[in-house]
Amino acid sequence: MKNRFKEFLALHHNTELLQIGNVWNVQSAQVYDKLNFKAIGTSSAAVAATLGLADGEEMSFDDYLFVIKRIAASASAILSVDLEAGYGNTPEEISDNIIRLHSIGVAGINIEDSIVINGQRSIVDANEFAAKLKQVTGLLAKAGVEVFINVRGDSFLLGLPNALEGALTRTKLYQDTGVHGLFFPCITQISDIEKITALSNLPVSVMCMPNLPDFKALQSAGVKRISSGNFLNSIIYQELENKVEKIVAENSFASLFN
Repeated sequence: MKNRFKEFLALHHNTELLQIGNVWNVQSAQVYDKLNFKAIGTSSAAVAATLGLADGEEMSFDDYLFVIKRIAASASAILSVDLEAGYGNTPEEISDNIIRLHSIGVAGINIEDSIVINGQRSIVDANEFAAKLKQVTGLLAKAGVEVFINVRGDSFLLGLPNALEGALTRTKLYQDTGVHGLFFPCITQISDIEKITALSNLPVSVMCMPNLPDFKALQSAGVKRISSGNFLNSIIYQELENKVEKIVAENSFASLFN
């Protein structure tokens, strides 16, 4: 299957902001195809919820891969996959998973610097994670596999003290590991974003949040890519609950057609 790494890489270096559509099944992916999105990315949290599981690698990689294969076979947009912490403990296991994704046409992955143990998420040591990233990119190069690696730094997501300083430290470390992009979910302050984009020599991504500035302001601050995470998935199923509740209350399907 054709891999679109170079096309995906180029989208991160355009003057136009790249908006990724986050998906969890074929139906959601086809919505973004219909709207002519250039790229889509799985939301691991949304896929896990579809399977009745929590985020944090509770679903097996094989179960996740089944969903990804169906999306890859059905969607026209470039596909990236949220790989969480890699679904493996070693660089070899993580790179093997990325190679499997590459073989079905996946052009990019997100990998995060936090792990979930017993339902609790915590950030990992920055130097150790940078060393692991370097090993992963080395193994992929050796295998001749090109996949856009977007590294998710979770200091803002976890609400850590001195989150900006932590993000800047991790930016310096991660951008020299052979990866292609940096992603900081839950960052919302333009001044913080500008400090990171000024330091980074890689394209920077941010995620939908209640207080996130509009797309024009983000682009002016140097952001190259934006995504919605699992928010649309959550809203859609809340709306489903509201609709069903109304049908039950009214003893009628009429509200579906109003």
